[in-house]
Amino acid sequence: MTRLSRLCRQTRIAARRFAGNVRGAVMLEMAFAIPFLVLVGFGGLEIANLTLAHTRVSQLGLNTADNAARIAAGSNLTQPQVREVDINEVFEGAERQVAGLNFENNGRIILSSLQRNNDGGQTIKWQRCFGNMEVASAYGVEGTGATGTDFPGMGPVGREVTAAAGTAIMFVEVTYEYRPLLFGAWLGPQTIRSTAAYNIREARDLSGVKAPGTPATCT
Repeated sequence: MTRLSRLCRQTRIAARRFAGNVRGAVMLEMAFAIPFLVLVGFGGLEIANLTLAHTRVSQLGLNTADNAARIAAGSNLTQPQVREVDINEVFEGAERQVAGLNFENNGRIILSSLQRNNDGGQTIKWQRCFGNMEVASAYGVEGTGATGTDFPGMGPVGREVTAAAGTAIMFVEVTYEYRPLLFGAWLGPQTIRSTAAYNIREARDLSGVKAPGTPATCT
């Protein structure tokens, strides 16, 4: 066998071995696929975290309105009163509910007492806030609708909630600025909003919020 023949034979053998070895092809495919898989995985994590934030904000609004509707400080001789300290306790519970979201710095809760005015219309008798986010109520501030019947109530147009005579509705608006975990440069801050309303559980003094306690005003 000539030298050229041996060289050709060795070349054919090496080519057959290379054709049967797929490890190199798999490594090449993985090199292209891994960045995509990592991107998809982190994207799923971001979506899951955003969904969880939406759920927690929604539950925060419901629980805050429910707790505010249960306030009943007083004795059997007088109607229960709403005190500043009671409202502050409701907000303290809300803060603990969303622990880990840095809600105080990135969000705001607006609690309004929707009642009937002397003319039979709707009015926001009082309003208290928690959180440093600078956002106003989307449906009116304290004193809105104090007279007359022009104020339709609180909530989206056409779906406003209204208070019956002799009672009140605790209306809560929650706004939270979600900060993305990994895709902040692409998504930017996401503002989450939620509303909730509960009728008060029992008759109470509707003349306003009483002492003691520091008013959690919205200004």
